[in-house]
Amino acid sequence: MRLRSLGDTGTKVGAIGLGCLVMSRPHEGTARDDGRSVRVVNEALDLGGNLLDTAGLHDAVHHETLLGKAIAGRREEAVVATTSGVALDGPRPRAVRRDGSPAQLREAAEASLRRLDIDVIDLYHLHRIDPAVPLAETWGALAELVQQGKVRWLGLSGATVAQAREAHAIHPVTAVRSELSLWTRDALDGGPDGMVGWCESVGASFIASAPLGRGFLTGTLRAGGLRSGDLRTSDPRFHRTAMEANLAIVDVIREVADRRSVTPAQVAIAWILAQGEQVVPIPGTSDPRYLRENLAAAEVRLTDEDFADLRALPVPVGSGAEP
Repeated sequence: MRLRSLGDTGTKVGAIGLGCLVMSRPHEGTARDDGRSVRVVNEALDLGGNLLDTAGLHDAVHHETLLGKAIAGRREEAVVATTSGVALDGPRPRAVRRDGSPAQLREAAEASLRRLDIDVIDLYHLHRIDPAVPLAETWGALAELVQQGKVRWLGLSGATVAQAREAHAIHPVTAVRSELSLWTRDALDGGPDGMVGWCESVGASFIASAPLGRGFLTGTLRAGGLRSGDLRTSDPRFHRTAMEANLAIVDVIREVADRRSVTPAQVAIAWILAQGEQVVPIPGTSDPRYLRENLAAAEVRLTDEDFADLRALPVPVGSGAEP
């Protein structure tokens, strides 16, 4: 696989990484299968998709432990990314609150290291910025983790450009992790003044989460097909009426895919890769077939006609909710 730089660290990662959260919280229609997930992580490493992204929230005990098991014996091949800055506030899946206090960050880092069974976290993202704690205090505490050798590099998730600038002035921001896809383009707004542009200007990576629109852009979902309890039902874009309208987006992506003899998922990922050498998408899957399909998108080349068609895609109905 083609390689891209991880910020200005000197470390190279595959142009496409692997999102691991879906292994613990599979979408509707699939079941959790730890053995298969371990095999998928190892196949990703075999194919060069070495940026492995998980998170220290929700069911962290399971998904960080699972990733640690998967990379046992192959630690030096993997670039492990996880998050902090939120704390559980109850048993429900989304019962979390922002907590950027230094004490919580230190405790969370130690817990992630234990669960992952590693000595150092490669890329540690601040999952969300806590408005109750000055960013300088939060980011300073994370920088101390770097100084202590528990974390190699720091990243932000869901931040604004102004917040990224403030943090970067205190300690380098190696990466920004945020949603980017053919139906979520906010990070591109403003060109050089937007988040993707800011990352390029300072030599940081942009880690594109949910590059397949949480499965919608693959063309495999139907309106009203999500079961109760599927986390995607909380996103207005997945409400039945919105999904019916948003299928027009998928139709265009499928037309482009047919022209290139590839899949809609590969078109969606190839479009993201074309947004800049600093951009690294991390599609999530626990299925070996989809892993191979996703990683093969690194070789897809879109034409000017393709880009024009994709640029003209409508704004999705129901967009604007925080991911």
